[in-house]
Amino acid sequence: MSSDAPLPMLGGLSATEFLRDVWQQKPLLIRGAFPHFQCPLDPDELAGLACEEGVEARLVEQHGSGGPWQVRHGPFDEAVFTELPEHDWTLLVQAVDHYVPEVAELLEAFNFLPRWRLDDIMISYAPPGGSVGPHVDQYDVFLLQGSGQRRWQLGGKVADDAPILDGIDLRILERFEVQAGDDWILEPGDMLYLPPAWAHHGISQSDDCLTLSVGFRAPSADEAITSYADYLGEQLPASKRYADAGMAPPEDPAELDDAALARMRHLILDTLDDPAQLAQWFGRVMTQPKYVDQLVPTETPTEVEELVAALQEGEELIRSPGSRFAWRALDDDRATLFADGDGLNCALPLARALATDTPLDESLLALSGADVLLARLLDIGSLGWAGEFEE
Repeated sequence: MSSDAPLPMLGGLSATEFLRDVWQQKPLLIRGAFPHFQCPLDPDELAGLACEEGVEARLVEQHGSGGPWQVRHGPFDEAVFTELPEHDWTLLVQAVDHYVPEVAELLEAFNFLPRWRLDDIMISYAPPGGSVGPHVDQYDVFLLQGSGQRRWQLGGKVADDAPILDGIDLRILERFEVQAGDDWILEPGDMLYLPPAWAHHGISQSDDCLTLSVGFRAPSADEAITSYADYLGEQLPASKRYADAGMAPPEDPAELDDAALARMRHLILDTLDDPAQLAQWFGRVMTQPKYVDQLVPTETPTEVEELVAALQEGEELIRSPGSRFAWRALDDDRATLFADGDGLNCALPLARALATDTPLDESLLALSGADVLLARLLDIGSLGWAGEFEE
């Protein structure tokens, strides 16, 4: 699809227009973004997911037994939900797209954005009055109403040091003032886009209120600098050190003079300013799986010949739920395929195929090196046999 074609899910804006005029700049309310939308699961199914081991879930009670805004973390016992009041609480379940294929399919609608920027789809359920309080997120989010109604109020962009309520396990803003005109009730299929740091408050208006939050990864500067420095540090030789050959005699031996600081500055900046290394680090960081324990490596190394035979007999591999892929060209023929935090050198067409939605069947064997790379990805858990996931 052309990036200049109008997209109903963006209110008729094209991808080009949305990214140029809206993305990370201002909110956008899109009525009927997904016409006739049917939520892939209901409140009971979401609660059931929150009871499963390994699923990240939270329960927020505005008037809990221990005080206001009490937060409990899953997995939950089913009895918990029978004890809750009829209003003023919220269940939030993270990464539902990892467990429900129909939810994962929604991510295809967001292909106008880099796939490696996508984080996950969180789904929240709340009876009337349910909320997590006015707050800000430090990432972009699309809030799609799945069922029922939710009222959204916006409070504008807030500073990093905006005061928050003390003594609770939520970052609720101490002050929140609704901006004129930024107060809506969303119906199923309506969607609200919010850029980072935009104050918002969502309150359930019905007993079947489900909201899907499509969030995006955005490493902070402190995380990025620390991570990149660690990545480089693992590869630098011990001989790369501060050096001062040809320096002038110091006027005061105890002084850290400008020349010494300049030499150290050049050492650090010259080491960090390596585009090739930056690309390798960035690809690994942005494909790190959200939950590492979801990847299940094979118990024994895969025999390449057996893998080829299975594919030729009609079997198919699929990308593991929660796995992340991206690629970057090294030259006209080769590329790095980034898979779940790893970087694998391979033929460029193969990297592109594996990082997209191309079926992983016998046809892929026509690409150079596919058999060995598929075996490697199967061994580390980034791929699995389709039949095994269906069981």
